[in-house]
Amino acid sequence: MAAKSYGAVRLDVDLGEGSTGRKTLDGASLRPWIGGVGTACSILYDEQAPGLDPLAPEALLIIATGPLTDPAVPGGGSLEICGKSPQTGAWSESRLGTDAGIALRKAGVDIAVIRGRAARPSALVIDDDCIEIIDAAMLKGMTTSRREAVLASKLGEGFEILSIGEAGERLVPFAAVMCGHRAAGRCGMGAVMGSKNLLALAIRGRGTLAKASPGRWASAIRKAQAKVRAHPTSAEFTRYGTMGGMPYSDASGDFPSRNWLSNSSGKGQQIFDSYYGRHFRKAVGCYRGCPPVRCGRKVLVPDGPFETPLHDGGEYESVSAFTAFVDGTDVDAAIRASYLCNEYGLDTISCGAVIAFAMECREKGLLDESLIEGLDLFWGNGSVLPRLVEAIARREGLGELLSLGVRAAAQRLGPDALEAAVHVKGLEGPAHDPRSGKLLALTYGTNNRGMCHIHPIEAKAFDCDKQSFGLTAYGLPDPETVHPWDEEGKGEIAARLQDYGTLFEMFATCKFYGYCGLELDDFAEMIEAATGWDVTASELLLAGERVNTLQRLFNLREGLTAADDRLPDRVRQVPSFGRYSGEERCAIADYERMLADYYEARGWDEQGRPKEETLRRLGLA
Repeated sequence: MAAKSYGAVRLDVDLGEGSTGRKTLDGASLRPWIGGVGTACSILYDEQAPGLDPLAPEALLIIATGPLTDPAVPGGGSLEICGKSPQTGAWSESRLGTDAGIALRKAGVDIAVIRGRAARPSALVIDDDCIEIIDAAMLKGMTTSRREAVLASKLGEGFEILSIGEAGERLVPFAAVMCGHRAAGRCGMGAVMGSKNLLALAIRGRGTLAKASPGRWASAIRKAQAKVRAHPTSAEFTRYGTMGGMPYSDASGDFPSRNWLSNSSGKGQQIFDSYYGRHFRKAVGCYRGCPPVRCGRKVLVPDGPFETPLHDGGEYESVSAFTAFVDGTDVDAAIRASYLCNEYGLDTISCGAVIAFAMECREKGLLDESLIEGLDLFWGNGSVLPRLVEAIARREGLGELLSLGVRAAAQRLGPDALEAAVHVKGLEGPAHDPRSGKLLALTYGTNNRGMCHIHPIEAKAFDCDKQSFGLTAYGLPDPETVHPWDEEGKGEIAARLQDYGTLFEMFATCKFYGYCGLELDDFAEMIEAATGWDVTASELLLAGERVNTLQRLFNLREGLTAADDRLPDRVRQVPSFGRYSGEERCAIADYERMLADYYEARGWDEQGRPKEETLRRLGLA
């Protein structure tokens, strides 16, 4: 097979017409965006009509790799799935940790742009230079694991398969795209895929990945891998994965509990002990080149009413969504519910959040008894969780209402339910609480895809965990000098951290390697060797700002305003119970002032719109 260099090919697929075509991309047009979500956003902004329904046939579904999507790169097993979210109406990006991105590049495709709606249930097969749209009616109604197994049996060995489940087929707005039990979970790209009658995507690539400077590439890779192996956080990720931080999150007020009524349940250690005493089996990577980090978990429920087979899953966000969110401790039920989310193709965070919302609405008498249908919607009742996951995926009974997400469900229930609907831009909040550190409040409010802790950055890591990410050389203060509960100066820090965090989605690499010793100079060296571009860390940060700003412009064009940067009142208030219930300093005292400072740091006006001089500086005018 021929060598496949970065930036070589864009694949266009029109499912309605049944056509495919390739075009060569030039480095000059790619460089301002680097790759990944940068290139995807530039395509979406330029080629999708303003105001288009994200589930319309003409809407784009973009599958993007980056210059560092490569098995040799620490964190290089990433794929970005992008478009306009049916859940939020805003820019959407969802990272999938998998070998599929590497396979796509080895097949000679760096980015795939899919539009149209197939007349019949279909699968897209990319097999090196052969591109086919095949009939996939036999896959309808299957779980994701069964669907992928059947398609693999039909196609033969060596394919990486992405699929949607029943939730995606039924257009649940927070439906996920799955690869095994790895998920591109947030923002509903599974529903966009389902709206196109595209049930699966199979990729096999057997080419090699060419580099502009092979010698420099080998040297940069050896250096990066050595730094990661030597960093103590790598071993901690392998030992405990994302679950390792749960007791600390609870103790530090970073553990949203009982639908965000508190930031600490006091149950984090108990959940952690149960998980590692009964459910965890081994550490795994989300792609084959991940060692030495391997933060993924193999878990099961060995017996009992929630018996669940060994699978990839049961990590911090998913377990928290089905324990702390609903004020429970039943890890058996949580892992079963998380497993079912994977099988039906649902985002675990949004699913747990909307169930917690339903429990509060039941407590307040906001749900009609005929809608509840005898379900025991009481705080801490784990037994109801798997039943509700199935109902949401199939949009049955109460699940039809909850499948809309908390914002739309609250709008249907009336004004008394709105206060319990914790979201930003329609995206439910994850299992980290800004009352632990005020930077998180700003990034939650201003993130382009909504209330997300990790896209583009886990700001708590700077504020509370004192991770500098090597950014003090680029204008950020020493995090040791910044108190988590301080509000002054957080606007500038939040903006620069977001620019940095976006870069990982542009490179298409795992963000956790930024915790494991890799800094901007390391990434600049690898990109330069891969592409031949003469890049610096400062240029990369500017590119991160450019892409953040373009995503903002897309959102403004789609009708979002500064009002959509608002943080829910509940998340700004003193917790109603728990360890921090008497701590006034943890409440967000003046979010509006913080937001104004952020806009100023970004070069935006008081309505959150980028100023003309800012657009000129970034090459976006």
